Amino acid sequence: MLELMYAGGWLMVPILICSVVASAIVVERAWSLRRKRILPPNLVVEIWKLHRREQLTPERIAEIRDGSPLGRMLASGLVNRRHSREVMKEALNDTGRHVVADLERFLNTLATIASVAPLLGLLGTVLGMIDVFGVIMEAGVGNAGVLAGGISKALVTTAAGLSVAIPALMFHRFFDNRVAKLAIDMEEQALRLVEVLKGEREVVEDGGS
Repeated sequence: MLELMYAGGWLMVPILICSVVASAIVVERAWSLRRKRILPPNLVVEIWKLHRREQLTPERIAEIRDGSPLGRMLASGLVNRRHSREVMKEALNDTGRHVVADLERFLNTLATIASVAPLLGLLGTVLGMIDVFGVIMEAGVGNAGVLAGGISKALVTTAAGLSVAIPALMFHRFFDNRVAKLAIDMEEQALRLVEVLKGEREVVEDGGS
Protein backbone atom coordinates (compact mmCIF):
# COMPACT_ATOMS: atom_id res chain seq x y z
CA MET A 1 0.00 0.00 0.00
CA LEU A 2 2.78 2.41 0.92
CA GLU A 3 4.55 1.58 -2.33
CA LEU A 4 1.39 2.48 -4.26
CA MET A 5 1.08 5.71 -2.29
CA TYR A 6 4.65 6.67 -3.15
CA ALA A 7 4.20 5.60 -6.77
CA GLY A 8 1.11 7.73 -7.21
CA GLY A 9 2.72 10.88 -5.90
CA TRP A 10 1.23 13.71 -3.86
CA LEU A 11 -2.24 13.39 -5.43
CA MET A 12 -2.65 10.11 -3.57
CA VAL A 13 -3.00 12.17 -0.38
CA PRO A 14 -6.32 13.86 -1.30
CA ILE A 15 -7.56 10.57 -2.75
CA LEU A 16 -6.75 8.86 0.56
CA ILE A 17 -8.53 11.65 2.45
CA CYS A 18 -11.58 11.15 0.22
CA SER A 19 -11.47 7.44 1.02
CA VAL A 20 -11.37 8.04 4.78
CA VAL A 21 -14.19 10.61 4.68
CA ALA A 22 -16.36 8.39 2.46
CA SER A 23 -15.84 5.41 4.79
CA ALA A 24 -16.79 7.50 7.82
CA ILE A 25 -19.96 8.74 6.10
CA VAL A 26 -20.98 5.22 5.08
CA VAL A 27 -20.59 3.90 8.62
CA GLU A 28 -22.39 6.88 10.17
CA ARG A 29 -25.33 6.76 7.71
CA ALA A 30 -25.65 2.97 8.01
CA TRP A 31 -26.05 3.42 11.77
CA SER A 32 -28.28 6.50 11.61
CA LEU A 33 -30.65 5.26 8.89
CA ARG A 34 -31.70 2.06 10.64
CA ARG A 35 -35.43 1.62 10.11
CA LYS A 36 -36.24 0.89 13.76
CA ARG A 37 -34.46 4.07 14.79
CA ILE A 38 -36.32 6.20 12.24
CA LEU A 39 -39.75 4.51 12.40
CA PRO A 40 -40.39 2.95 15.82
CA PRO A 41 -43.09 0.28 15.46
CA ASN A 42 -46.59 1.07 16.75
CA LEU A 43 -45.76 4.70 17.55
CA VAL A 44 -49.10 5.93 16.19
CA VAL A 45 -50.87 3.24 18.25
CA GLU A 46 -49.10 4.42 21.41
CA ILE A 47 -49.96 8.05 20.65
CA TRP A 48 -53.60 7.13 20.07
CA LYS A 49 -53.74 5.36 23.45
CA LEU A 50 -52.28 8.40 25.19
CA HIS A 51 -54.75 10.62 23.36
CA ARG A 52 -57.69 8.44 24.38
CA ARG A 53 -56.58 8.56 28.01
CA GLU A 54 -56.01 12.32 27.76
CA GLN A 55 -52.35 11.84 28.70
CA LEU A 56 -50.82 13.79 25.83
CA THR A 57 -49.19 16.34 28.10
CA PRO A 58 -46.42 18.68 26.88
CA GLU A 59 -43.92 16.43 28.65
CA ARG A 60 -45.19 13.34 26.83
CA ILE A 61 -45.10 15.14 23.50
CA ALA A 62 -41.52 16.24 24.22
CA GLU A 63 -40.58 12.59 24.88
CA ILE A 64 -42.17 11.57 21.57
CA ARG A 65 -40.34 14.38 19.77
CA ASP A 66 -36.95 13.36 21.17
CA GLY A 67 -37.48 9.63 20.66
CA SER A 68 -37.05 9.35 16.90
CA PRO A 69 -37.23 11.29 13.61
CA LEU A 70 -40.79 10.03 13.11
CA GLY A 71 -41.61 11.15 16.66
CA ARG A 72 -40.21 14.59 15.91
CA MET A 73 -42.49 14.81 12.89
CA LEU A 74 -45.61 13.51 14.66
CA ALA A 75 -45.03 15.76 17.67
CA SER A 76 -45.51 18.81 15.45
CA GLY A 77 -48.96 17.48 14.56
CA LEU A 78 -49.79 16.71 18.19
CA VAL A 79 -49.03 20.28 19.19
CA ASN A 80 -51.68 21.37 16.66
CA ARG A 81 -54.15 18.54 17.28
CA ARG A 82 -56.86 20.90 18.51
CA HIS A 83 -56.71 22.82 15.24
CA SER A 84 -58.21 21.82 11.92
CA ARG A 85 -57.03 18.90 9.81
CA GLU A 86 -55.38 21.30 7.34
CA VAL A 87 -53.37 23.03 10.07
CA MET A 88 -52.18 19.68 11.42
CA LYS A 89 -51.13 18.50 7.96
CA GLU A 90 -49.27 21.73 7.24
CA ALA A 91 -47.35 21.43 10.51
CA LEU A 92 -46.51 17.79 9.76
CA ASN A 93 -45.38 18.59 6.23
CA ASP A 94 -43.20 21.47 7.35
CA THR A 95 -41.46 19.41 10.04
CA GLY A 96 -41.26 16.46 7.69
CA ARG A 97 -39.17 18.47 5.24
CA HIS A 98 -36.67 19.27 7.99
CA VAL A 99 -36.57 15.65 9.15
CA VAL A 100 -35.90 14.37 5.63
CA ALA A 101 -33.16 16.98 5.22
CA ASP A 102 -31.52 15.59 8.37
CA LEU A 103 -31.79 12.05 7.00
CA GLU A 104 -30.00 13.22 3.83
CA ARG A 105 -27.15 14.72 5.84
CA PHE A 106 -23.69 13.97 4.39
CA LEU A 107 -25.15 12.34 1.25
CA ASN A 108 -24.20 15.36 -0.86
CA THR A 109 -20.65 15.04 0.47
CA LEU A 110 -20.62 11.36 -0.50
CA ALA A 111 -21.84 12.24 -4.00
CA THR A 112 -19.14 14.92 -4.29
CA ILE A 113 -16.45 12.41 -3.34
CA ALA A 114 -17.81 9.99 -5.96
CA SER A 115 -17.41 12.75 -8.57
CA VAL A 116 -14.11 14.25 -7.44
CA ALA A 117 -12.07 11.10 -6.69
CA PRO A 118 -11.82 9.87 -10.31
CA LEU A 119 -10.97 13.40 -11.45
CA LEU A 120 -8.12 13.52 -8.95
CA GLY A 121 -6.97 10.16 -10.26
CA LEU A 122 -7.14 11.39 -13.84
CA LEU A 123 -5.19 14.51 -12.93
CA GLY A 124 -2.50 12.35 -11.35
CA THR A 125 -2.32 10.23 -14.49
CA VAL A 126 -2.04 13.29 -16.74
CA LEU A 127 0.76 14.72 -14.60
CA GLY A 128 2.48 11.33 -14.65
CA MET A 129 2.23 11.10 -18.42
CA ILE A 130 3.73 14.57 -18.73
CA ASP A 131 6.72 13.31 -16.75
CA VAL A 132 6.95 10.24 -19.02
CA PHE A 133 7.04 12.38 -22.14
CA GLY A 134 9.67 14.51 -20.49
CA VAL A 135 11.83 11.40 -20.09
CA ILE A 136 11.21 10.49 -23.75
CA MET A 137 12.42 13.91 -24.85
CA GLU A 138 15.60 13.53 -22.83
CA ALA A 139 16.45 9.84 -23.28
CA GLY A 140 14.43 8.82 -26.32
CA VAL A 141 12.31 5.68 -26.57
CA GLY A 142 15.10 3.15 -26.48
CA ASN A 143 14.57 2.09 -22.85
CA ALA A 144 11.16 0.42 -22.89
CA GLY A 145 11.46 -0.63 -19.24
CA VAL A 146 11.77 2.94 -18.01
CA LEU A 147 8.81 4.04 -20.11
CA ALA A 148 6.63 1.15 -18.97
CA GLY A 149 7.49 1.84 -15.35
CA GLY A 150 6.66 5.52 -15.75
CA ILE A 151 3.32 4.79 -17.42
CA SER A 152 2.47 2.22 -14.74
CA LYS A 153 3.11 4.78 -12.00
CA ALA A 154 1.02 7.34 -13.88
CA LEU A 155 -1.98 4.99 -13.94
CA VAL A 156 -1.86 4.27 -10.21
CA THR A 157 -3.77 7.44 -9.30
CA THR A 158 -6.56 6.67 -11.76
CA ALA A 159 -6.97 3.20 -10.29
CA ALA A 160 -6.97 4.65 -6.77
CA GLY A 161 -9.50 7.33 -7.67
CA LEU A 162 -11.87 4.80 -9.24
CA SER A 163 -11.46 2.49 -6.24
CA VAL A 164 -12.78 5.29 -4.04
CA ALA A 165 -15.41 6.64 -6.42
CA ILE A 166 -17.20 3.40 -7.32
CA PRO A 167 -18.11 2.33 -3.75
CA ALA A 168 -18.95 5.94 -2.84
CA LEU A 169 -21.39 6.17 -5.75
CA MET A 170 -22.98 2.82 -4.91
CA PHE A 171 -23.48 3.71 -1.26
CA HIS A 172 -24.83 7.14 -2.20
CA ARG A 173 -27.50 5.55 -4.41
CA PHE A 174 -28.29 3.00 -1.71
CA PHE A 175 -28.73 5.56 1.07
CA ASP A 176 -30.62 7.94 -1.23
CA ASN A 177 -33.15 5.21 -2.01
CA ARG A 178 -33.44 4.31 1.65
CA VAL A 179 -34.16 7.92 2.62
CA ALA A 180 -36.81 8.13 -0.12
CA LYS A 181 -38.56 5.00 1.17
CA LEU A 182 -38.37 6.20 4.77
CA ALA A 183 -39.83 9.57 3.75
CA ILE A 184 -42.79 7.84 2.09
CA ASP A 185 -43.39 5.68 5.17
CA MET A 186 -43.19 8.68 7.51
CA GLU A 187 -45.68 10.55 5.35
CA GLU A 188 -48.04 7.58 5.57
CA GLN A 189 -47.69 7.47 9.36
CA ALA A 190 -48.32 11.20 9.59
CA LEU A 191 -51.52 10.87 7.57
CA ARG A 192 -52.58 8.00 9.80
CA LEU A 193 -52.07 10.16 12.86
CA VAL A 194 -54.25 12.93 11.46
CA GLU A 195 -57.04 10.53 10.55
CA VAL A 196 -56.87 8.74 13.91
CA LEU A 197 -56.94 11.91 16.00
CA LYS A 198 -59.74 13.38 13.90
CA GLY A 199 -61.81 10.23 14.32
CA GLU A 200 -61.70 9.31 10.63
CA ARG A 201 -59.85 6.05 11.11
CA GLU A 202 -59.52 3.29 13.69
CA VAL A 203 -56.17 1.94 14.74
CA VAL A 204 -55.05 -1.52 15.82
CA GLU A 205 -51.81 -3.03 17.09
CA ASP A 206 -48.76 -3.92 14.96
CA GLY A 207 -49.05 -0.86 12.75
CA GLY A 208 -52.20 -2.06 10.99
CA SER A 209 -55.37 -0.01 10.69
